[in-house]
Amino acid sequence: MNKIKIQKQNSERIKITFPNYNYSYISKIKSIEGYKWHPEEKFWTIPSTNGNLQKIIFIFGKEEIVIDQYLQKKLNQNLEELKRELIIRKYSRKTIKAYIYHNEEFLNFCKKEYKDIADEDIKNYLYFLAEKKNVSASTLNIAISALKFYYGEILKKNFVYEIKRPKKDKKLPVVLSQEEVSKILSSIENIKHKAILMLVYSSGLRVGEVVKLKPEDIDSNRKIIHIKGAKGRKDRYTMLSDKILETLREYWKQYKPQKWLFKGANPERHITTRTVEKIFKHACEKAVIRKDVTAHTLRHSFATHLLESGTDLRYIQELLGHKSSKTTEIYTHVSTKDIGKVKSPLDSLNIKEMTK
Repeated sequence: MNKIKIQKQNSERIKITFPNYNYSYISKIKSIEGYKWHPEEKFWTIPSTNGNLQKIIFIFGKEEIVIDQYLQKKLNQNLEELKRELIIRKYSRKTIKAYIYHNEEFLNFCKKEYKDIADEDIKNYLYFLAEKKNVSASTLNIAISALKFYYGEILKKNFVYEIKRPKKDKKLPVVLSQEEVSKILSSIENIKHKAILMLVYSSGLRVGEVVKLKPEDIDSNRKIIHIKGAKGRKDRYTMLSDKILETLREYWKQYKPQKWLFKGANPERHITTRTVEKIFKHACEKAVIRKDVTAHTLRHSFATHLLESGTDLRYIQELLGHKSSKTTEIYTHVSTKDIGKVKSPLDSLNIKEMTK
């Protein structure tokens, strides 16, 4: 494949070179206003203004591009300010990654410099996400938050505050029955893998919480787990069941964890959430679970099963670490506790069997 080299020619123009004559490449360069061919040196240049660097990268997106260090630094420096501000404000790593991603995608979409962004550009991008890419309301809200933070909080462009958020999808969580959870956990032979998934279900942990646990977070005497710096940078305590304590003791004997309760391939790092998802997926395949589930489904199942056993919703809210009771109330819609008491009108009918 022909490599396309993008370099700084001078303060006003960007230099583009590629080996051999390529009509497709040339037509793409000619789509940018102000292009120029230099026959003696055999390279093209374009003005370094009006977001042309983003434009040329966008139109050559599927090709192999080599960008010099100066232009790469220029490309990244604007979003570095965003990253620094997010870190200073103690946003989570996941949120930082999402905000930078959406701002990069936005600049690639509108092919402009950040200083030239207008209200219409943001509206067009959000329309593209909603209509063309058909993203969920949740993803659209994250994109809006990312753009508002950068253009509103940092660059002080007030127009982003006129954007109205879409209504959230009112989807109910998928829940596993206790029998299905039992089948999944029973299918796991690796004690480390079993301990991780048992912890998620028995204590209602988020996957991002279980991977960051340290040995000292497990209080076997008080039968509680200390969750530190959870969602919203909040600490909380949740329950530690007798069964998981037995499993953890067995796991401890074999692995003797030090820094992290569940270390990753690198002893200095904890196991990743992606690895936990793979463990869960494999367990579901072995247990022949056909529902559309993720490891987070164990947390949903924990809350639903507590509710069905008669646990007060306020205690479940505390255990899950929900800020609002409205978030916890969603489990009342998936619980079979009351639904199971209602008799279907079909059961009252006297239906005659058809004779052959």
